[in-house]
Amino acid sequence: MAAPTKHLSKLEPWQDPKLQPYVTISNLTKTFNERLAVNNVSLSIYKGELFSLLGRSGCGKSTLLRMLAGFESPTEGKIFIDGVDMTNTPPYKRPVSMVFQSYALFPHMTVEQNIAFGLIQEGMHKSEISDRVGAYLELVQMKGYEKRMPYQLSGGEMQRVALARSLVKHPKLVLLDEPMAALDKKLREQTQLELVNIQEKVGVTFIMVSHDQEEAMTMSTRIGLMNEGRILQVGGPTEIYEYPNSKYVANFIGSVNLFDGILVEEQSDHVIVKSTMMEKNLYITHSAAVPVGAQISVAIRPEKVMLTTTPPPGDHNWTSGVVEDIVYLGDVSIYHVILPSGTKILATVANLVRAAERPIQWEDEVFLYWKPENGIVLAM
Repeated sequence: MAAPTKHLSKLEPWQDPKLQPYVTISNLTKTFNERLAVNNVSLSIYKGELFSLLGRSGCGKSTLLRMLAGFESPTEGKIFIDGVDMTNTPPYKRPVSMVFQSYALFPHMTVEQNIAFGLIQEGMHKSEISDRVGAYLELVQMKGYEKRMPYQLSGGEMQRVALARSLVKHPKLVLLDEPMAALDKKLREQTQLELVNIQEKVGVTFIMVSHDQEEAMTMSTRIGLMNEGRILQVGGPTEIYEYPNSKYVANFIGSVNLFDGILVEEQSDHVIVKSTMMEKNLYITHSAAVPVGAQISVAIRPEKVMLTTTPPPGDHNWTSGVVEDIVYLGDVSIYHVILPSGTKILATVANLVRAAERPIQWEDEVFLYWKPENGIVLAM
């Protein structure tokens, strides 16, 4: 009998040493009046990615995007797109299109004319323009809207027209500056999935700026989290969420419980952390490389925390507390529990029964516990 064939998981582009980056940002720095907006950023982005630059307002993400577009000149560093140095190339000569937060549609032009504008400027033949515009109207599901003016469109429809106008020129790179910021929550969620589907169909590399962590987590192949002009961590949504590399990243992506303490024991398969915020020591199977005696933090996501009215077994990873508040969100409830140390811990619990039937209510004494693999050790 022949040996069974092994199915190896496919490497992602950024994991494959044989593949070259499609966009390379090398030691890029931008200074405005001696203030560092972008501080020595280096990134490798691969063909077909939807890469998000995520961070708070003023962190440098939009400035980085504008340098990629050519609207800002770097103070230092280089930008390569498909192996070509674009650092000093003017915007109109770059193989790049941009979708702005305001969509920037021409108010005096129809949908069809807006999409065709760039092709007309390039001197393309009328019949080819007509065919290409028709194909992209179909792609963004705007067939039948050709003669409408921008003021006759909803926010979601304008966003689709702006995207079609960017894609119709067949750019190598599409830049999106908070493209769904003007949409309401329901429409934003729908448009996010539509945008991902369109990007996958055309196979163009997208780089998106966002301050919305849910948006970046939903849409991105990878995320670059920025703060004060620097990239703090680059990784897929799961990696960034489950394995943050710092307290800042852990706090920025989703909700998190943080316990400050000292690493008191290190073994090959676990570490023990002592924290004055907890009644019991923390036993963790995933750890950063830190020495015994180091001051560290342990991050635990609220959905990993379990609640009970009886003491859990064992001498690690549990504590008592009193329910201070319960935030009802429909599918889940978030329990705010005050520990004897005064620390507040969040526990996210699925609403499997109606609110009135919950076994744990306000001011109940409870115990919180979690599994050893749910804690992440972060260096201070």
